[in-house]
Amino acid sequence: MPRVRELEVFRLVLPYGRRSETLLVKLTDHGGMTGWGEALSPQPKTWSKLEETLAALIIGVDWEHPDAVPSGDPAVDMACWDLWTRMRGVPLAEAIGGTRTSLMATVRLSPDPSTESLVSRVNQQVCAGYGHVTLDVRPGWDVEPVRAVRAAYPALTLAVDCGNAYTEHGQLVALDSYGLEVIERPFAAGDVYAHAALQDQVTASVAVEVASTAELDDFLTVRAARVLLLRPTAFPSLSEARRAHDRAAAAGWDIQCAGGQGMGLARAATVAVASLPGCTLPCDVTQPPRQNQLVTPIVGANAGVIAVPLTQSGLGHDIDESRLRRMAKETFHS
Repeated sequence: MPRVRELEVFRLVLPYGRRSETLLVKLTDHGGMTGWGEALSPQPKTWSKLEETLAALIIGVDWEHPDAVPSGDPAVDMACWDLWTRMRGVPLAEAIGGTRTSLMATVRLSPDPSTESLVSRVNQQVCAGYGHVTLDVRPGWDVEPVRAVRAAYPALTLAVDCGNAYTEHGQLVALDSYGLEVIERPFAAGDVYAHAALQDQVTASVAVEVASTAELDDFLTVRAARVLLLRPTAFPSLSEARRAHDRAAAAGWDIQCAGGQGMGLARAATVAVASLPGCTLPCDVTQPPRQNQLVTPIVGANAGVIAVPLTQSGLGHDIDESRLRRMAKETFHS
């Protein structure tokens, strides 16, 4: 039975993209075993909550399962799962019900200065072994780039991620004529009926992203989509993410796991969740650049395939702790 004797939390500014933040949590039990977790773009009150209240909830308290720890924080929950599974000598993927040993991967490509440059980037990824490409589109950068890529690669499996940026259906219906597999996040996240109306008009599957099973139920009730974009770190716990997986799968939806940001731990948790039987679409963990990860082995795809670490316990990855301590902008220890 785990009993945590030390809690450490590290705040880092991500060295890429829009330089958002991530929190890493380290738990150490009385036998010296450690568990790690990560929370991306934490809420402003998260740091003070962890510092003021979490230590009292977790240090010196016996618990038999991660679900018994009332943290309400995804990084702490992930660290509890990592510690619990390491103590039992089982991989996290196996502990949560994963069945896959490897995953197909999609590669995500951001908007480009020109369609010619975009097609060249797609060519690089196809040559690297990817058979599934997700293009980020926005109003003003949508039909022309998709048309160009489809013309160059008639048989390539294509998806688009709209980033919740659209308010009208017209351009999205036009995109559907290019044989897309999935149209991800077309409208504002909570606009259930706009998603439902689009799904009625297109052949591609509409994908929605939620952060709770209650939100998912709203979409399921009106059949507003056919794909769940499941980002494990958006949920308060891995068990809640598993429940969302179960509900979507029971409804006949496909599921795509995504979680490429952070310093590697969130990506590792995404791979574990993506090994669940209902995660039928390629996994998205292609960002950030590999050199920005703090874990070994690096989490990523090789020739379009992601290995699920089933020979190591826990998350299956170790933290470069000396580098973490150099990079941390703020820490606390209890």
